[in-house]
Amino acid sequence: MSLLVVGLSHRSAPVSVLERATLTADTQVKLLQDTVAAEPAAEAAVLATCNRIELYADVDKFHAGVAELSTLLAQHSGVGLEELTPHLYVHYEDRAVHHLFSVACGLDSMVVGEGQILGQIKDALATSQELHTAGRLLNDLFQQALRVGKRAHSETGIDRAGQSLVTFGLEQLSSGAPVDVWAKGKRALVIGAGSMSSLAAATLARAGVAEIVIANRTPDRAQRLAQILNENEGGASDVAARAVPMDAVPVELTRADVAVSCTGATGLVLTAESVVAAVAGRTGQVAVQGVGSARTAPDAAVARTASETAADDAPLAPTSGGSEDGCPLDVSTVQGTAGFSVLGEAAVAGMAAAELEQHAAWVDKGDAAARAPRAAGLLDPEADTEAIAALAAAVAVVGRVPERRRPEPVADAPRRAPVLALLDLAMPRDIDAAVHRLLGVRLVDIESLAEASADAPMAADVDQVRRIVADEVAAFSAAQRAAHITPTVVALRTMAADLVANEIARLDGRLPDLDDKQRGEITQTVRRVVDKLLHAPTVRVKQLAAEPGGAGYADALRTLFDLDPETVASVSRAENNTENAKNRGRA
Repeated sequence: MSLLVVGLSHRSAPVSVLERATLTADTQVKLLQDTVAAEPAAEAAVLATCNRIELYADVDKFHAGVAELSTLLAQHSGVGLEELTPHLYVHYEDRAVHHLFSVACGLDSMVVGEGQILGQIKDALATSQELHTAGRLLNDLFQQALRVGKRAHSETGIDRAGQSLVTFGLEQLSSGAPVDVWAKGKRALVIGAGSMSSLAAATLARAGVAEIVIANRTPDRAQRLAQILNENEGGASDVAARAVPMDAVPVELTRADVAVSCTGATGLVLTAESVVAAVAGRTGQVAVQGVGSARTAPDAAVARTASETAADDAPLAPTSGGSEDGCPLDVSTVQGTAGFSVLGEAAVAGMAAAELEQHAAWVDKGDAAARAPRAAGLLDPEADTEAIAALAAAVAVVGRVPERRRPEPVADAPRRAPVLALLDLAMPRDIDAAVHRLLGVRLVDIESLAEASADAPMAADVDQVRRIVADEVAAFSAAQRAAHITPTVVALRTMAADLVANEIARLDGRLPDLDDKQRGEITQTVRRVVDKLLHAPTVRVKQLAAEPGGAGYADALRTLFDLDPETVASVSRAENNTENAKNRGRA
């Protein structure tokens, strides 16, 4: 049997696929049960988080195992196999071990070094133990992964390379400002009361928010989380926590400065329309969608503030350099155009040569109002003359003044600071992605976090963690190879003990006058001889089996000593049953 993992994550699949491929708790149970019922798999465990789904199994056939596990993932995730397959990755044997250990250390996380994944691995192991789908291999694997992850966090500075998804998300919302400075005194709304939402609430409380409101579909869980925050955080900060029902979210959103959502809902919790209404209710202004919005006209027809409207209606400052008398341009057709000047290059673009000469004379001999800026040093006659000479040379070649060579600088329209910061940590998403286009609102979600983390600097400690992972993979693989030969060694010693017992029985028949003391001495002597003969070979074969390529030594022992394969299999089953009983006791 060999370890196989088939999965998809934020590294292999887009958010649009990940949010549709999520597994509920009930679906995970059914997936585990169906996996161990499948022919190639003997053990199974599922690691499902907001940005990964991985199915681990102990299989006896690689290709059949890949096909079966991929099909089961497609069936239970609700995403068709053809659509899912391009985003799946497969790891086998040592590569599968390396992958899980890297995941446990946070090397494969969206935010490198985050420690929340350890709790999720622990939950995955507990679930498989409760359902009895994890045998010796997966129990050893997941328990060792937890130890490796803890070692990485305790022996290196991997925590400095990254942090939890919640902290990273809040850092993105704060736009580079320290989170505790940005969050100080703010009102926060947390939607959901699960592990991620609880972590978000605790993080916000430590950051110094003034109030945290918890909304959850199960009121008891919201109340319990609010009580914990009040009890644990009350002495360290001035945060006040309270619970509200889900139908109070629209009202609470009008009061909130920051909202974090992480629920298990299959549909949107906050639509773009509800966010627009919340901003309007809070500020008296309605969020305006940005340029390029694909929304429909009714959605885009939102009110603008009085100051913005007045700014648009205000007349532009005059741009002419002086009196328009004698100017060869039809100024009435261009006056008021942004960036236009009757003295500039833009004004004469496209002029014929004769018109250019007239314009040059007008510029050079304009009235006193036109000459005033020059006298004040605001215009440079020599520069004007050189520019017009250059344009005249161009006219001689192409017949007309060329079009403007570079665009006039356009000032960015001022955007007011966001009045509502939203953090969506759910998969599938809780908040409509269209919220990204609303002015006055800042949304950070799983997709934007993935983009931001791709450019995050890697700490030097990451290399040290990678070395730890490599060492632990080698040690685990050696232990598994050594353990693989153990049933064969046990079967060999059992066969030797049976031979000793049979020979002592024959001796009793041939020497019936032996007393108990004599019989005991003889029996002990024969056993010592057999044990000494087997000791060196069995110890050495375990050492050799632990080395790469040592799997064949078990087969060699079975062949050399003509061991019954069923005897070896029965020993292996007995060991697995003992291990499962221990795990049930831990659960």
